[in-house]
Amino acid sequence: MRRFQLIEPDSFDAAITALEKDPGAKAIAGGTALLILIKHGVYLPETLVNLRKIRGVAGITFDPKKGLRIGALTSLYDVERHPLVRERYPVLAEACHVVANIRIRNLATIGGNLAHADYQSDPPAALVALDARLELSSSSGTREVALSDFLLGAYETVLEPGELVRAVLLPTNEPGWRGAYLKFTTRSSEDRPAVGLTALIRMEDDRCVDARLVVGAVTPTPVRMTAAEAVIRGRKLAGDLFAEVGSIVERTLEPIDDLRGSASYKRRVAGALTERALERCIKQGGPQ
Repeated sequence: MRRFQLIEPDSFDAAITALEKDPGAKAIAGGTALLILIKHGVYLPETLVNLRKIRGVAGITFDPKKGLRIGALTSLYDVERHPLVRERYPVLAEACHVVANIRIRNLATIGGNLAHADYQSDPPAALVALDARLELSSSSGTREVALSDFLLGAYETVLEPGELVRAVLLPTNEPGWRGAYLKFTTRSSEDRPAVGLTALIRMEDDRCVDARLVVGAVTPTPVRMTAAEAVIRGRKLAGDLFAEVGSIVERTLEPIDDLRGSASYKRRVAGALTERALERCIKQGGPQ
């Protein structure tokens, strides 16, 4: 591995200062993705700014009015295991649980996962469905951006030079939401997803009053299936409807070809996962 300078700031402000002083510097937290790129010579930074020693940027809190706040340096394992996440946003716990293996999940951080913007990742699709926002900090101050606007493409975000993800923010959802995240891999269960499907439905009595369907890992950014969502709203959920919605997803989705499957293959998988995810929402239920 090529040599590089390692800076280890003890505060978030110091990390921002270090990044602003050296435009070629790169922030690193868990390093599960970045170090692989460095080892293979894909990315060769002169300086790395290690965020691991910074206190106060990890942890999970909940406010009934503001919602859930996840510090950017919180590990994916801590997200999946946290009682607040499992109780109030279980679909996010599901998505984090299927990332790689437990060793990776203990190292990888939620902020790093999103800032890296690898489209073949599990958490982004679930977070987009949950209307997540990101808190971004720089020397100019703090701003909030919807995750759907933050992700511009594969490995591309709206982060400005010297700007860091500080927290992931999830709104408090209305009662009645149910959700499921399903992942399909073409190799081992620890592999990155060929397709990831998040389904969220809100039920009143026996009818669906709202729905969110988000497909990840098939396009440069997670995509909401708005046409399919519209078909679900106001209707009773049953097997025939699941097949109809899956067919709409298959027809309207526009995946890209990659090493994990062709576009046509991913369309078929996404349609099937949609049906299974909706069935799971009905069978398992539970607040979202």
